[in-house]
Amino acid sequence: MFSQAAKYAIKSIIYIWTQSLEDRKVGVKEIASNIGAPEAFTAKILQNLSKANFIGSVKGPNGGFYSDESHAKVTLKDVIKLIDGDHLFSGCSLGLPKCSEKNPCPLHFEVVKVRKEIDIMLTSKSLKHLAVEVIKGLTQLNQI
Repeated sequence: MFSQAAKYAIKSIIYIWTQSLEDRKVGVKEIASNIGAPEAFTAKILQNLSKANFIGSVKGPNGGFYSDESHAKVTLKDVIKLIDGDHLFSGCSLGLPKCSEKNPCPLHFEVVKVRKEIDIMLTSKSLKHLAVEVIKGLTQLNQI
């Protein structure tokens, strides 16, 4: 459903939150290792997330990536739109240029229903909330 870059971005932010809630900043190597992603690709993703202010970044010997309350409301939808664009949330599923309620394609009304459910799923919990679930052991970020 999501691109590999979006999956890595989501896992990166969740991992960063798990560490930030323990008052730790983390580097690219640690993040990439803990989410099972290539380091160079992870670095590029983290740069985009930082520019969008979805995470924070501090340079220097005590630096690294972190999340704080200014990032607490970032949702899955925010990340997906940043990394993959908004095509999951808009446009005709069959690629018709004039698909609408008045001029629907054969899939239009079904896709509208599915998009509403996807929107609820992607906005109902912040990435901070998902990280707390990982910390509590309710969910897991890594394969066992």
